[in-house]
Amino acid sequence: VGPYLLGKTLGKGSSGCVKLARHRRTNEQVAIKIISKASLANRAAVNRGIEREIAIMKLINHPHVIRLYDVYETEKELFLIMEYVSGGELFEYLVNKGRLDEPEALRFFQQIIVGLAFCHKRKICHRDLKPENLLLDHRRNVKIADFGMASLQKSGRLLETSCGSPHYASPEVVTGMKYDGSSSDIWSCGIILYALLTGHLPFDDENIRQLLSKVKAGKFYMPTDISASARDLISRMLTVNPRRRITMQGVMMHPWFT
Repeated sequence: VGPYLLGKTLGKGSSGCVKLARHRRTNEQVAIKIISKASLANRAAVNRGIEREIAIMKLINHPHVIRLYDVYETEKELFLIMEYVSGGELFEYLVNKGRLDEPEALRFFQQIIVGLAFCHKRKICHRDLKPENLLLDHRRNVKIADFGMASLQKSGRLLETSCGSPHYASPEVVTGMKYDGSSSDIWSCGIILYALLTGHLPFDDENIRQLLSKVKAGKFYMPTDISASARDLISRMLTVNPRRRITMQGVMMHPWFT
């Protein structure tokens, strides 16, 4: 692909796969998302999602967000040349460790929030935040990835499409109401913070309908072995009413965060 030599497959998704590659001249490693145009031809929504991902990622240049360097196109395929990080998913890291102590959880959480705040300032909402979409570099710094669901939200407009994984999706997304993408991202970050500190999810059920009704009710068990300040922040982020939910600025000014 252009100046890149393709290597091993890093992952597969619904519309294509991601391969490790390196630059022929500089040896720099990159991740290349390969999307077959055939898979897009009859799926207008997916096609729009890819176009949106490219447009959105070109707007973002931040140390805690995966960079999109370039896009190549052939008759049959699209190639998204992206930053490669070698540390795997935050999800895998969490599964291996079980749960994190507060200083380590805070470090990850701060990086997620700082990266997300940068996106929100540019009116970009991610809409699919979960530990599988948070990658780590070799120094264990977080990089927010996978903007396939992301959306540009004009000020004062509400979004309508329901996105994201049900465990991390906010009540307003789950109920199919119009919603504010940024406060919905805050809910997802609250779920992530809970998972980092406890090693499990606040809302879980084998049965998807049960799971969705738990999310809508917003009732979950808060373990007492995490600090009162962290518990306070989690409950403010996991507030069912998005109007009462803490804002990005509120999170960044919260005593546990600072």
